[in-house]
Amino acid sequence: MKFLDQVEIKVRSGDGGRGLVSFRREKYEPKGGPAGGDGGNGGSVILRADPHLYTLMDFRYNKHHEAEDGKPGGSFNKKGKSGDDVVLRVPPGTVARDKRTGTVLGEVVDEGEELVVAEGGRGGKGNTFFKSSTNQAPRHAQPGESGEEKVIILELKLLADVGLVGFPNAGKSTLIASLSAAKPETADYPFTTINPSLGMVYVEEYESFVMADLPGIIEDAHKGKGLGLQFLRHIERNAVLLFVIPIDAKDLAGEYEALLHELEEYKASLLDKPRVVALTKIDLLPAEEQGLLPDVVAPEFPDGVELLPVSAVAQIGLERLKRTLWTKVQQVKRLRAEVGG
Repeated sequence: MKFLDQVEIKVRSGDGGRGLVSFRREKYEPKGGPAGGDGGNGGSVILRADPHLYTLMDFRYNKHHEAEDGKPGGSFNKKGKSGDDVVLRVPPGTVARDKRTGTVLGEVVDEGEELVVAEGGRGGKGNTFFKSSTNQAPRHAQPGESGEEKVIILELKLLADVGLVGFPNAGKSTLIASLSAAKPETADYPFTTINPSLGMVYVEEYESFVMADLPGIIEDAHKGKGLGLQFLRHIERNAVLLFVIPIDAKDLAGEYEALLHELEEYKASLLDKPRVVALTKIDLLPAEEQGLLPDVVAPEFPDGVELLPVSAVAQIGLERLKRTLWTKVQQVKRLRAEVGG
């Protein structure tokens, strides 16, 4: 799918309708009391999380969204009709930020969750509201409140189960293409992946998880170099991290530590996520050395790091990798359910 994870839109909520100055004028009550109704509220602009969406692409050419104004109050104390809201469907994990102030307005994560980004103006009070013992015939009413007009930046943090972490040309795109139905561009040069790709990985007939192929990280990505900040924003929402390190790298453990450093500098809590290390491109080794690889390089890595040798091209180790990731994803989901319950 075409992917867009950040977009700028302009929103405007509706003005509230004005209250009415009116008096009862029935046949036998030519000088009846006040009867002016209140104005209707203006419509609001609302974000709603839709789990069937994975991108902000719909907003690329549809950048202006305006809610309806409230109607004026009517005679006989009739309240004006409220303006219709504008509901914008966005993927779960969308964050809204006010461009002018930089303030985060909120985010929508769960299915159906809503966030009001521009609240409609309240309708004005009709003259009936102002009647009192000392003012039996008020001749004034309120105008409706103005709506809000804002430029909003929408940012999507992918809600994938597994996120691939690696330097450019580590073989991430080839790996996700082999594990799932995703078809990212693959080639033997850095920065092939400019935008994230999502793939559904099936473990059994009815068991699956979502994997995200993210832009390759580079040194000092946490400072915004390369596609660093765009990349790291998505990592925040992945349940499990899959570090992808090719066996032809000069220093396997050093590359792993460098990736950990970039994550820690951006947000230390990222290191709390479960992680697995896939040693890719093992088809470059002789067959007799492929099975020995984890034991040979394990002493170079910190204790407890799970190393899985794989080859996307030769289809080596992929089933074991899928089951390992599936198990870790389920562990995270069970933990979240226990905490939430």
